[in-house]
Parts: sequence; C-alpha cells; structure tokens
Amino acid sequence: MNSVMNSNIVVLFLFLGLLFNSCEKEENLSSAKDAYIVAYNVLVDSESDNYDIFTIDPESQATENISGNPDVAWIYNSFGSKITYRSDKDTCSRCFYLYQMDIDGSNDRQITDFRLRDSWMGFRNNGKELIVSPHETIDSLFYIIDLNGQILNKLNTGLAYAADPAFSPDGNKVAFRGAHKRSKREEGFDGEIYIINEDGTGLTKLTEYPETDRTAPWYAYRAGPPQWHPQENFISYASYQNGKYSLYGVSTDGSDNWKLTNNSQSEVYHNWSPDGNWLVTDMSDTSETKYQIGLVNWKTKDLTVLTDTIYKYQQSPVFIVKN
Repeated sequence: MNSVMNSNIVVLFLFLGLLFNSCEKEENLSSAKDAYIVAYNVLVDSESDNYDIFTIDPESQATENISGNPDVAWIYNSFGSKITYRSDKDTCSRCFYLYQMDIDGSNDRQITDFRLRDSWMGFRNNGKELIVSPHETIDSLFYIIDLNGQILNKLNTGLAYAADPAFSPDGNKVAFRGAHKRSKREEGFDGEIYIINEDGTGLTKLTEYPETDRTAPWYAYRAGPPQWHPQENFISYASYQNGKYSLYGVSTDGSDNWKLTNNSQSEVYHNWSPDGNWLVTDMSDTSETKYQIGLVNWKTKDLTVLTDTIYKYQQSPVFIVKN
C-alpha cells in the first residue's frame, strides 16, 4: 500500500514538474512576444509611389503609421528600439538616404550624406555600427559606418555585384548576396549567398541554386537577402523554387542547406527576434494579389497572421524592441 502511494506521489511530482516547465516555457515565449513590435513597409498610394512605415503590436494587433510622409520610406532591418530606414524625401525619386527615428516616429534624423542602394543592411557593436551598400554610382564596396554616417571602414568582396549585407551575431563576418555579373539583366547572373570575413578575406559561396529548377522568372531571387539567426548557427534566406518563394536555411560553412518553412504561401523578406524565439515574414499568394505579415513561433512553428487586407503590399517586417 505504501509503495503504491509513494509511486503515485512520484508520478504526481513528475506531472507537476512537467506542467511547471511547460507553463514556464509558454510564459517565457509570451513575454518575449510582448517585448517586441513589428515594423513593416506599406504601399499606401501606388499612383504617387508613396510607401509608409507601419508598426503593429503582436499582442494587441494595434497598428500605426509612424512615417506618414509623401515619400518612399523603407525599413530594411533595425536595432533595439530605434527605427532605421531609408527614404527619398527631399531628393529625387528613389534616391535613398539613411534615417533613424524613435518607435513612435519622433526624433527623426538623417544619418548618411551619401546615396544608398536599395539594399538591406546589418548592425553590430550593440547597434552602434552598420554595414550598408552605397549606390552603385557612389561605390561598389560595402561601407561600415557609425550612427552619424561616418565611414569607419570599407569592405571589398571582390565580386561584380554585392548587396544586402548582414553582420554575424559576433560582428566578425558578413553574409550577403553576391554575383559574378553586375546586373540581373545580364545573362549568367548567378546571385547566391556568400560569407566573408570583416577584413575581406575568406570569401565563400554558401548556396547553389538547383540546376533542375526552371520555375523562377529572370528577376526572382535565387537567394534573397540573408538573415543570421541570433542564437542558432545558420543563415536564413528566401529562394524562388518549385513555383514560389520559400524560406531556407544554410549552415555558415555551406555544408548543409534545408527548407525552413512549409507554408503554402510565398515568403520572402523576414527577420528574427533578438532572442531567436520568433520569426516574422511577409507572405503572399503566388499571384501576389495581396501581402500580409505573419509571425512564427520558432519553437512550435505556429503561424499567426498579424495584418488585415486593407493594403495590398505589406512587406519587409522587422522586430523592434519596445521601450
């Protein structure tokens, strides 16, 4: 009788322990979700080519237009609680310069005095340094700059085309899209994901588009802008394969390549939360009749659609830390 009671007590404690651990994990994930908002690009007026930056709270799903200028304002990665974006306000159409503002759109200021390529960017040194791609009329090298736009260093990849640079979590390496031709319009443009040391050594191609896949149009990404997972040792990117865009992962030495998600919709521009627990991505049907923003719990792979369908183009979501 005592042995049976003891066994029941042991089972009860085991159950309570599992329940506690499960609740603790759910609470941690919930609090992590509550720690961020998501900023993304919205085409608010196609006739005037007006893009604004919106934010949405994943918990309340409250949205806000925080830029509201008659310009092309695009967020392509950010750090901490600041919104770092490029805009063509007060200049020629799609002549981009880098800006930064607070999470509510206040304290807006210009960072660079040189024109930028339409390209993603990366951060290191606790957000105090950025790697950007200047416009091709300015330079073909990557620039490492500070938050005042001062050029600290230049990185030469040695390739004819290089864009969308992203620092590794330790800041010592850079992943980017590279090709041996200067433009997608050139025959043989082979845009893939590369990695290079910050001093320009160790250039390595990580991805290789499947030779048997003939579904991608000429303008599509063979390998889209790379994103480093902040905790796990891999790089994510989008690729147009089997008739649509999907997200893929590649190890940092290129030895392993796999599909990250199995959603029926196309996914391209995406971002990881700083703790690595969440993935946010834009999603569209293959005909691109509408784009929405989806939030993925990286532990459970559960997907939540955050946005409505008021606007057709809602793209390039980025995590911003709440104040």
